[in-house]
Amino acid sequence: MLPDSKIPEGPLAEKWEKHKFNVKLVNPANKRKYDVIVVGTGLAGGAAAASLAELGYNVKCFTYHDSPRRAHSIAAQGGINAAKNYQNDGDSIFRLFYDTVKGGDYRAREANVYRLAQVSVNIIDQCVAQGVPFAREYGGLLANRSFGGAQVSRTFYARGQTGQQLLLGAYSALSRQVAYGKVKLYTRTELLDVVIVDGHARGIVTRNLITGEIQTHAAHAVVLATGGYGNVFYLSTNAKYSNATAAWRAHKKGAYFANPCFTQIHPTCIPVSGDYQSKLTLMSESLRNDGRVWVPKTVEMAERVRKGEIKPQDIAEDDRDYFLERKYPAFGNLVPRDVASRNAKMMCDEGRGVGSSGLAVYLDFADIIKRTGAEAVSQKYGNLFAMYEKITDEDPYKMPMRIYPAVHYTMGGLWVDYNLQTTIPGLYATGECNFSDHGANRLGASALMQGLADGYFVIPYTIGDYLAQTPPKPVDTSHPAFAEAEGQVRQRIKQLLSINGTRTPDDFHKALGHLMWEYCGMARNAEGLRFAKEAIAQLRKEFWSDLRVVGVGEELNQTLEKAGRVADFLELGELMVDDALNRNESCGGHFREEYATEEGEAKRDDENFAYVAAWEYRGDNVPETLHKEHLEFENVKLTQRSYK
Repeated sequence: MLPDSKIPEGPLAEKWEKHKFNVKLVNPANKRKYDVIVVGTGLAGGAAAASLAELGYNVKCFTYHDSPRRAHSIAAQGGINAAKNYQNDGDSIFRLFYDTVKGGDYRAREANVYRLAQVSVNIIDQCVAQGVPFAREYGGLLANRSFGGAQVSRTFYARGQTGQQLLLGAYSALSRQVAYGKVKLYTRTELLDVVIVDGHARGIVTRNLITGEIQTHAAHAVVLATGGYGNVFYLSTNAKYSNATAAWRAHKKGAYFANPCFTQIHPTCIPVSGDYQSKLTLMSESLRNDGRVWVPKTVEMAERVRKGEIKPQDIAEDDRDYFLERKYPAFGNLVPRDVASRNAKMMCDEGRGVGSSGLAVYLDFADIIKRTGAEAVSQKYGNLFAMYEKITDEDPYKMPMRIYPAVHYTMGGLWVDYNLQTTIPGLYATGECNFSDHGANRLGASALMQGLADGYFVIPYTIGDYLAQTPPKPVDTSHPAFAEAEGQVRQRIKQLLSINGTRTPDDFHKALGHLMWEYCGMARNAEGLRFAKEAIAQLRKEFWSDLRVVGVGEELNQTLEKAGRVADFLELGELMVDDALNRNESCGGHFREEYATEEGEAKRDDENFAYVAAWEYRGDNVPETLHKEHLEFENVKLTQRSYK
């Protein structure tokens, strides 16, 4: 049975304010008696650590980077949503809420999403006060642009570097607390397990990535802010270091994992160019504001382009298919990511893809350059254009970009209640590592919004409700549970080092990624998922019998780091396949080929699948138990999504 989601009673617009009043408080004098561990220093983790320390708690903050500034939040480009209605174009908190629920294909909690929309307006003020250099209109007011899934302009941005600038704001707030001594920062340190004492999260086990030293750390509560698991696919837009280990270790200690098959495919990525690649590069969704997506109208013309016989500039307007504008006139190129991605794949499957591989479509800026001039375009997207040219050696001012969908964000994650607490009391999950706000498809520019909302404005209130019921006695690592968890970590490291096989962790990771992309990627079907399930299980057996990790544990050993992460990816991959096979419908980023409309759109089954799938770990090589949190929709009507 699924635990209580703790969604407050009352009207939607009043739930959060009433809840903040009803949660128990820790008085200021007592806050200094509580220790809180925060794992991760991206937008969610950095904001949470800074905010909790500002309130008076003692915070231990962990990152596997050499600096919090390296967190993957830095890679976000296009912007952050907020319902401020600066453009006076009809936006509101309710419209942002509605767009997010609809964009997520009605697979998210209404209460969580509405709170996110409410809090969004505060985030911008907070970040401006920190000095984040948002773009501004000529008169000095903050500028906005549009993103997919919305017909209003609500996305605040800092050119194509929004994530970096927001992270620097959170980093400055965090550094201030480090200087005050309220945050103790542990860099180059990776979480390898969560410590449970009498059913409550009371600490973590870590490995120093420079020395290999295994340590335990105790606290009254633990906050995970460790990002998503997109790298289970090997090739993704995530940084190479991004992994699922923290969330997966928590899952194996009792935290339910929700909707693991909900993976977002981003439509505007630089296409794969060879087998040697280790990651993919994102081109911001903001480019779809002004760029027009198209392919040649005929297979014959596309073949000539692929052979280099003609250039895209030589193709006449009448011979181009602006397929998103044709199929979705109301939203055009700004349809949500899952819709844009599936349509790009469809064009390539028809043989109309471009580039040497045929797995690309064009994103063309000729119209906007002709209308406003190259300088105006450069002011908005200059760094993105420069990045594209550096990678492809093609000038997007003179010829269209080539783009293709790629794995980007994961909507699934640890199950949390309204307070962002997992099924383990005292263990919280914020940002991308929880499942709570985006349903089956995240709207662009909402990841930054959720990370900062959770860190700055949600967890500082809700964690107090738990701590107020926890005696403020000092906690330390003397409890036997810490020694037991440390022993398990050491044994796992010893096992990885002792296999002495022939294949590297990267070799296994690539093999897993191929299976996940081919059979549990942009499109899935029952036959392919069953094949993937057996193939991944076999790959996992081979991993534990033929892995080769050189070196020892008590030193800098990146091969050992990778091995541990790939071991977790192999287990998570199986659960993702199970979840995708169990969900006999198509919704958002989960597209089952058997469940589609006549026009090829996702076909939901609200009668049987309007729930959050929360999986409970039952032991190694034992099927996980599915728990269903049924979703109630009282403020939006469940309808077939349409962007036409």
